[in-house]
Amino acid sequence: SSSSSSSSSSSFHTSTCCPIQSSTPTALHGAMPPLTSQYDDHLPLARDAMKFIDDSPDPFHAVKSASEALDNAGFVEWNDNGDGPPESSSLVPGGKYYFTRNKSTLVAFTIGSDYKPGSGFKIIGSHTDSPNLKIKPYSKRTTSKDGGSSGAIQLAVECYGGGLWHTWFDRDLGVSGRVFVRDGETNKIRQELIKIDQAILRIPNLAIHLQTATEREAFKINKEDHLAPIIATAVKDSLGSKSKSEKDDNDDEWRKRQEPLLVQLLASKLGVEETDIVDFELNLFDVQPATLGGVRSEFLHSARLDNLASCFLSLRGLIDHVEDGGVEKDTDISMIAMFDHEEVGSSSATGAGSPIIGEAVKQISHVLGAGSVSPILYDRAIQSSLVLSIDQAHAVHPNYASKHEKHHGPKMNGGMVIKRNANQRYATNGITGLIVRELARRAGLPAVQEFVVRNDCGCGSTIGPVISTATGMRAIDMGCPQLSMHSIRETMGVADLSHGLALFRAFFNDFSCVDSSIED
Repeated sequence: SSSSSSSSSSSFHTSTCCPIQSSTPTALHGAMPPLTSQYDDHLPLARDAMKFIDDSPDPFHAVKSASEALDNAGFVEWNDNGDGPPESSSLVPGGKYYFTRNKSTLVAFTIGSDYKPGSGFKIIGSHTDSPNLKIKPYSKRTTSKDGGSSGAIQLAVECYGGGLWHTWFDRDLGVSGRVFVRDGETNKIRQELIKIDQAILRIPNLAIHLQTATEREAFKINKEDHLAPIIATAVKDSLGSKSKSEKDDNDDEWRKRQEPLLVQLLASKLGVEETDIVDFELNLFDVQPATLGGVRSEFLHSARLDNLASCFLSLRGLIDHVEDGGVEKDTDISMIAMFDHEEVGSSSATGAGSPIIGEAVKQISHVLGAGSVSPILYDRAIQSSLVLSIDQAHAVHPNYASKHEKHHGPKMNGGMVIKRNANQRYATNGITGLIVRELARRAGLPAVQEFVVRNDCGCGSTIGPVISTATGMRAIDMGCPQLSMHSIRETMGVADLSHGLALFRAFFNDFSCVDSSIED
């Protein structure tokens, strides 16, 4: 597909935003096998998820895709700092709003028409980032004009998060992110999103003939030396003229340290002068689109399932809550929050560890009368709230089944997974786990699966404990089961997308009823 500086008109499909994609398979997303199965009903939602993920190679594009879907569903961008028009800063029962931070974190919410001060928040949290290779602030890695002994021009990249870096070798890699462009007339700097989904970069493996016997036994890499991608050969560039940026701006320290071919490419795709580009935040991504897999199309193979699958489902769940008339009957605030930087600990201005969610809850409550009237009402709202921290879960790997606790092994297409850890690496407790199981039971969903790690294995964590600590809200950690987590290509079951969406819709509709049925 051709590269562009912006996503397609909408990367999300609902009954009113734009039509569901045709069930007829496309070449882009893999041909349907000539078998019918119980998975057929799950495929339209799976294809919508594939479109959302393909359009979102980085947090900036994920937030853009989500914002477009919310705009199409009638949500209003909320200026919580009060510097916009009145309609963009006021909040009213029955309203639908969203706001963003740094273009990489998004919060959206609806206010129930029957909202009363002190009512709780139903929050689904997820994250927009995934492990990847980011281009370093100074992108130039090859300093010699002829490319040195290899004759190849490479880019300088940095590892982000805990990726399975060996999976990035021999993949067709594009570049995406945001570019800062200075307007020559006004001298103001604007941000432009860019998505170059062409195979402009590659990290080649070393031929087996050049490896020692020991090197063949275990694939080991030096992340600084072996992950630098090739962007071009140096021959043509050395015979040609200097780039415009080199001619005009040799005194600019930042520009001198950038790979000219990269700057030329960015300028060409954005339709600006090379000298107008003053900075960028870019990452690499696999240009192979998401596809259906398995003989019955029961699997979804894609990059960034962790955690764009969760972002997609939470977004779809909130919009469905609106379109199904749930807001008119709601007494609470239904919210989704998509954070950046989960893969590196969430401790940032746009991560789950930031004040974003706590301040949003407090400010929304105050605008609607809880807190400004009585602090007790705000405290009641916190105590009446629940956060579903949604992050992909580990399905049992058939080739490594011994890595799983044998009685707590989630299966793909088997339903959502509750994550538990006695040492509080996950936020789930007896009450929050019971609430979710009861929601699933009332909605007629498969029994929720359970995951705990083996006692001889370390346990990961996610945003649940972070949000619960920062806000005092109850929380549960859960997600859809998948394989190959943190690989450049991951796998999940298509039925679990349907299971997740149904659970989220039940959460927005029935949480208060279920919560009130459980003894304090």
